[in-house]
Amino acid sequence: MRKSLPFVLTKDRSFFESLGDWMGDVLYDELPEKGFECRDEQIFMAYQIEQALKEKNVLFAEAGVGTGKTIAYLLPAVSYARYTGKPALIACADETLIDQLVKEGGDIYKLQKTLGLEIDVRLAKSRDQYLCLKRFEEAEKVETDEWIDDIAFSIPDGVYAQGSMIAVQPYGDRSDYPTVSDEDWQKVNYNSIMQCSVCDLRNRCGQTLHRAHYRKSTDLIICSQDFLMEHLATKESREREGQLALLPEVSMMVLDEGHLLEYAAQKAMTYKVQATTIVQLLERLMVDGVRERTLYAMEKLQDDHELFFDQLRDDIVASEEERKRINKSATLLKYGKQLIADVEVLLEEFVFESEMYMIPEYELNMAEEYLEQYEASLRIFTAQGDAVDWLEETDGEETLVIMPRLITEVLEEKLFSKKLPIVFSSATLSVNKDFSYIAYSLGIRNYQSFSVPSPFDYDEVMRIYLHELTQEEKAARVQKLLKDGEKTLILFKSKQAMLDFKAQLPIMERMYVAFEGDRELSAIVRDFQEGTVRTLCSYHLWEGLDLPEEALTRVIIYDLPFPPHDPLFDAKRTFAENAFEEVELPFMQLRLQQGMGRLIRTSNDHGDIHILLNEQEAKQREAFENILAVTPEIK
Repeated sequence: MRKSLPFVLTKDRSFFESLGDWMGDVLYDELPEKGFECRDEQIFMAYQIEQALKEKNVLFAEAGVGTGKTIAYLLPAVSYARYTGKPALIACADETLIDQLVKEGGDIYKLQKTLGLEIDVRLAKSRDQYLCLKRFEEAEKVETDEWIDDIAFSIPDGVYAQGSMIAVQPYGDRSDYPTVSDEDWQKVNYNSIMQCSVCDLRNRCGQTLHRAHYRKSTDLIICSQDFLMEHLATKESREREGQLALLPEVSMMVLDEGHLLEYAAQKAMTYKVQATTIVQLLERLMVDGVRERTLYAMEKLQDDHELFFDQLRDDIVASEEERKRINKSATLLKYGKQLIADVEVLLEEFVFESEMYMIPEYELNMAEEYLEQYEASLRIFTAQGDAVDWLEETDGEETLVIMPRLITEVLEEKLFSKKLPIVFSSATLSVNKDFSYIAYSLGIRNYQSFSVPSPFDYDEVMRIYLHELTQEEKAARVQKLLKDGEKTLILFKSKQAMLDFKAQLPIMERMYVAFEGDRELSAIVRDFQEGTVRTLCSYHLWEGLDLPEEALTRVIIYDLPFPPHDPLFDAKRTFAENAFEEVELPFMQLRLQQGMGRLIRTSNDHGDIHILLNEQEAKQREAFENILAVTPEIK
């Protein structure tokens, strides 16, 4: 049911005038009376968002750490949702940030308690956060440990009973099973192979019930940016097939940590072909009673797929980058075209198999859906058109990634061409208050923007040191810095750069340093926060890490974070008039700001930042010194 506005709407004042009056009362009077700090930057941000709602524009809202960005966007978002009758969508950078937003004691909780405002907030988590009944049934046949029984007992009785599911509450959320390990969860959750549209249990699935639940939200739907991008990528195809889109129509969007949207879009809007998936998928169909012609067609596809990946490995251009360039040989393209022909033959055989009912209907439908996507991927790969492709490792599996078009074109068409208010909220969206790089990267032509600083006095709490030395001297300088035992985060521009540093550390010293990749990252971060290890090395934690006070007192920037020379960034360079000015430099400047932003998170934080510069990097001092929060000292 549609909820009433949190303020009275009269005939002589518009909604936006009334919203402005109410936000002023809340931010200037009500919240400060309840112990909240009155922050000019927060108030300015709230009114800028109100203007973006009024004009239905994209807004880059850059506000420094400690501004109170969440409350600044929650007040207008909830009000606008109730005014329009459609929920507002908040898309966070990842699932962890979602939990921080809705936890007890978080900003939504505080607003409800302080203002007596009941906010209808519902979570729309990524699909892999939900139990898949089909995969659970398979796992139950082979798993004997307690965790599988814990899940079995949690499934409501009505799921397998005949009749209506109306009385069954949503179930099967990953957070419902805190004692189940990530490794075991991967055996029973939804994965990309599963084809929900052809599943006979889809109307009894927990994911379906959760989707129906969050669609009814009157105020806020909170999801990850990955899920938002998956929604955009699948919306047209789902509607074409008579299915509902993953998310409902919304009144506005807030992209929290919006500078990460491009990465989420890349993840969702690409085709992926893995080395072993199709082999495993077809093996499940090789059951007794399948026609010999079909078995032969499946075996031929498996064999040719392995030949294709063998040749793909031979055609990789050797580099230290995570995304490996492919030098497409005539042999590789020939194998790719043969695979397309193999798929077409097999799909024809499946037509006959469907009439014989030897292969379970769901398994057959799932294979058909997957093979159609597999064939579409290979057609793009072998066409030699404008697509960008590369080989990478995803979840420990060799993966061919194919991006049909640059993300800028896709986002411009599917998201930013709509008359929908969209607010990017982050502490790092611009370079010297210039937002052109992020706008260019995302395909945004028209936008509003503002930048307000952090309320913290950085001169009092932070020092920055620049170390000019050779690349070979960097590891020794870091070892010298670490001798004082300060809680230190070391940031590297790439995985290879981190591994090169690790190789230079004496074996005994490695025992006291945690490296990303040695274990699950959140577990490493937890050990670092608790003091079990005093040094954390990472190539991903340039953003998203929030360790207040004594948990982190030093950040070392091992390299200036220029973008990699990989197929994706090379494509961006190709489309730029001046690749260094339009791609290289702003990427480095934004990334550097994000990395330095890990140090000061609260008014009680303090510490040092050390930036190591080799001879080439030292030449770029003028390009970044003006974005540093304090005047640096030269070492």
